[in-house]
Amino acid sequence: MWCIPPKANAAFACNMEDVLATYTRPVDPKRPLICMDETSTQLLSEPDAPLPAQPGQTACYDYHYQREGVANLFMFFAPHLGQRSVKVTQQRTARVWAEAMCEFADTVYPEAEKIIVVLDNLNTHSPVSFYQAFPPETARRLVERFEFHFTPKHGSWLNMAEIELSVLIRQCLAGRISTQEGLAQQIQAWQTERNAQIVKVHWQFTTQDARRKLKHLYPKYES
Repeated sequence: MWCIPPKANAAFACNMEDVLATYTRPVDPKRPLICMDETSTQLLSEPDAPLPAQPGQTACYDYHYQREGVANLFMFFAPHLGQRSVKVTQQRTARVWAEAMCEFADTVYPEAEKIIVVLDNLNTHSPVSFYQAFPPETARRLVERFEFHFTPKHGSWLNMAEIELSVLIRQCLAGRISTQEGLAQQIQAWQTERNAQIVKVHWQFTTQDARRKLKHLYPKYES
């Protein structure tokens, strides 16, 4: 005799184990693994010029700032290769996401048979977005190029691209940047240096760990 599991817990466990299983697949150059995530950042300018640095004293900045809009960052991270690619956009619509995915696939992995993507379940992160952005022939081509694995709701920590975004924010976006062009240049410099170092994420959380440490998130059954 089985009891009916809580739907939310079952969905969380299913998606979590799917992502964890994806991370353990053998490395295959024809089917590269990519973790994708996005975030937004404010563009801020200095209304007053900072006081220049003096001997024994750093430059001084006023705490006042002026808002210059918002920019969106798409992070594409290849955990097996230690490579990342960040695209800066003005918006974060379904069309913009689809265009970013198309550009990434065609420029970074033009020869890949299938690109395996781990991402969150934001409503714009869907094959439907390809049909909103491109003619049917192009949209279908893109649908067939990707294999999507979605993290569960409240489980975005399972996406290694989120780790890379956190590093990017700490190392590159701590200061005030006033324009999208300046933001893109600063991120490009960070990306080039980090890729040259081949910085990887050593993922150690396994399905067995999940079943042991997060057993409270799994449905309860009675025999």
